[in-house]
Amino acid sequence: MLRKFPLVLVGFLAAMTSIAMTSIVLPSAGASNKRTKWATCDSARACGGMKALVKAAEKEGKLNVIALPPTWANYGTIMKQFEHKYHIKITDNNPTGSSAQEIQAIKQLKGQTRAPDVVDVSNSFAVTGVKTHLWAPYKVATWKTIPRSAKTSKGNWYDDYGGYVAIGYTAAKVKNPPRSFADLLKSEYKNEVGINTTPTEAGAAFAAVLAASIANGGSLGNITPGVDYFKKLAAAGNFVPTKADPATVENGTTPIVVWWDYLMQSEIATKLPHWKTVIPSDGSYAAFYTQAINRAAPHPAAARLWEEFLYSKEGQNDWLKGYTQPIEMQAMIKHHTITKKAEKALPPTPRGALELATPAELTKDQTVLTHTWSTKVTS
Repeated sequence: MLRKFPLVLVGFLAAMTSIAMTSIVLPSAGASNKRTKWATCDSARACGGMKALVKAAEKEGKLNVIALPPTWANYGTIMKQFEHKYHIKITDNNPTGSSAQEIQAIKQLKGQTRAPDVVDVSNSFAVTGVKTHLWAPYKVATWKTIPRSAKTSKGNWYDDYGGYVAIGYTAAKVKNPPRSFADLLKSEYKNEVGINTTPTEAGAAFAAVLAASIANGGSLGNITPGVDYFKKLAAAGNFVPTKADPATVENGTTPIVVWWDYLMQSEIATKLPHWKTVIPSDGSYAAFYTQAINRAAPHPAAARLWEEFLYSKEGQNDWLKGYTQPIEMQAMIKHHTITKKAEKALPPTPRGALELATPAELTKDQTVLTHTWSTKVTS
C-alpha cells in the first residue's frame, strides 16, 4: 500500500455500528440535452443512473490509478477485468509507490491529464486529504453495506479491504521461528528484520510500528512505545533499514518481515514455499486501506465507475481472492454472494473482539512518527 493501511474485522465493524463546479445538472424532462457534470456528482443516481455513468466513463476512455502493484490484493486481475468490461484503458503510475507519494502526486499533477483519478491509501492519509480538500464526495450504489465507521458521512472516503499485521519468515533460513515482537529482539535475528519502508510514508510500515506499540504497553493513539521498540531493535542490530518486499526476502536481505498477512500470502508465500506467517502473540493490529476520488480527477466519470466496480459483488470478491477481507464481507455472507472458496483461503486471524483506530488516533500517531522516527530510529 509501500505504500500504505488495514476482520472477521468486517463482522466487528458492522457490530460497531470538485475540480469543483457550480452546479449539477439533474436529468429532467426539460434538461435531457444538457451535459451532466460528473466532476461534482455525489452518486450515480443523482446524475442519471449507472447507464449514464458507464456511457460517460467509456467516452472518457481512460483511468489513472497509482501505487497498485498487480500482485497486491489481486489488483492485477481487478484492473484487467475493469478494462475488459468497460473498454477503459488504465494507467497505473508508480505501482510500488507509497500513500505519501499518492498524495504528493495529487497535489503536484493537479490540472494535468496524467494526475491520479483515484487513490488507495492508508486511512490516516485519507483523513488528511479531507482536511486539505483533496477528495470528491461520492457514494457508491452499495453505500449502505459499508459500515458507518468505515466511511465519512459525505462519502469523501470509504474503506475497502484489510488484514492483520503479521510476522513472516523464511523457514529455510530462520530455524527458530519468532512468535512475537519480543522474540524479534533476540540476538539470533541480527540483520534480519525489515518493514515495508518508512512508517511516515507507508501505511504498512506505520501499522507495523503501531502493532509493536500495542505489544509494548502502547495503544491506538499512543504509538510512542512502538517507536521506542524499533529504536531497541535497531540498537540490537536486528532491524534492517530498507524497504522490505518480496525481492529483499528472496535475496536474503530481510528473511523476516513485519507486514500485512494478506500481502505475505499473495506476494511472498506464492513464490517461496518455505515462507511462514504468524500473528504476533503480544500485539495484534488490523486495519483497512481506503478509497478516495481526486476532486480534480481528469477522468471524473471513469473515477466514479471504478469505485462502483470495486464495491460491486464482482469487485469485492476479487479483493477476497487476493487474501484480503473486503469491507462488504458481512453483507456478502448475509446475502450469499461471497465466493466460499476464497473465503476459506483467507489467512487465519486472532479470536476475540477487535478495536479499530479512529481517524483522530491515527492522526495523532502519524504526528508523533513524523517528529520522532528519524531522530530515534534511523539517525
